[in-house]
Amino acid sequence: MEVPFIYGKITTGKDFCDREKETTYLVQYFTSLINTIIISPRGWGKSSLVNKAAKLAMAQDCNLRICHIDLFNVRNEEHFYSLLAQKVIAATSTKWEEAIESAKSFFSHLVPKISIGTDPTNEVSIDFDWEEVKRNPDEVLDLAEKIAKKKGLKIVICVDEFQNIAEFTDPDYFQKKLRSYWQLHQSVAYCLYGSKRHMMMEVFTDSSKPFYKFGNLMFLNKIDTPCLVEFFKSRFADTGKNIDDEASHLIAKLVDNHPYYAQQLAQLSWLRTKDVCTVEIVREVHTALVEQLSLLFVTITETQTTQQLNYLKVLIAGEKAISSTEVMHRYQISSTTSISRSKAALIKNDILDNKAGEISFQDPIYAYWLKTEYFAK
Repeated sequence: MEVPFIYGKITTGKDFCDREKETTYLVQYFTSLINTIIISPRGWGKSSLVNKAAKLAMAQDCNLRICHIDLFNVRNEEHFYSLLAQKVIAATSTKWEEAIESAKSFFSHLVPKISIGTDPTNEVSIDFDWEEVKRNPDEVLDLAEKIAKKKGLKIVICVDEFQNIAEFTDPDYFQKKLRSYWQLHQSVAYCLYGSKRHMMMEVFTDSSKPFYKFGNLMFLNKIDTPCLVEFFKSRFADTGKNIDDEASHLIAKLVDNHPYYAQQLAQLSWLRTKDVCTVEIVREVHTALVEQLSLLFVTITETQTTQQLNYLKVLIAGEKAISSTEVMHRYQISSTTSISRSKAALIKNDILDNKAGEISFQDPIYAYWLKTEYFAK
């Protein structure tokens, strides 16, 4: 039997939950060639959303091509240029012979090093002499625009883990270079997103940064409880099982509507269910999940300072007047400056999220573990 509820990879079809409004907007942006920046914490479904919108957009417009690039393991400009050229050519070619021809014909000064695997259907691999690229960056950065105009296409380049360009040598200069070329393109648009929300916010909302106001900002929210509940019930039913309303609501509550954890807890509950998933099953699974992740949480907690942990304890306790003398004394917080420093560091390390001044935990299971295990001792 096919296991419902997918997490940790791209979700499609029935496994994709909600995001109807965001999907509609993104399809419109893609078909209209509007630059888009998607911002949300890790595990909220950005990649799945982009993937779904890309397929729908290309189904609507036969001249549209979507190019997907993942910068997860890209740590320098040289790798970036090679990957960009390779993915653009692959996305705009129908067969490998055409890809090789494109790799040769669209460069004036650069001589691409082309290789293919033993399977001709594999993507063509492209590399360049780095010294030549440094002298002629436009050859790669304008490649998509040249191909689009020559072939009568519209192209959207979707770049995941975009914040990784901060690891490059002189990242601000590199961003300026990217924007100086990309903002001139008429037949190409860009969809930029990544898993480190605070870094993405810094790149796209800081007026001193090159990519400030580069495109439409799309902030993802958590999925509403009614949508999650309906999704759980539907997927259980698709596989000949059922889940009662109370159990469905409990899954959403225990994971604070976090998309990744909602899928994970629902899948684990489904695996333990023979006929009907109950509250008891969900609680058993949740306890097991917390225990499973506890070693990771211990490791994360050990990297934090005493003042940062004291600040987290205040948040867990639900204190409102955090900077009051009484609260700081009770939780052994040294000063209001310490609060600011702890908050900034925890946001930078993706422990906390700051959305319009509202501070929350990015990982609801970690927050639960802190409350019931670590701080309960």
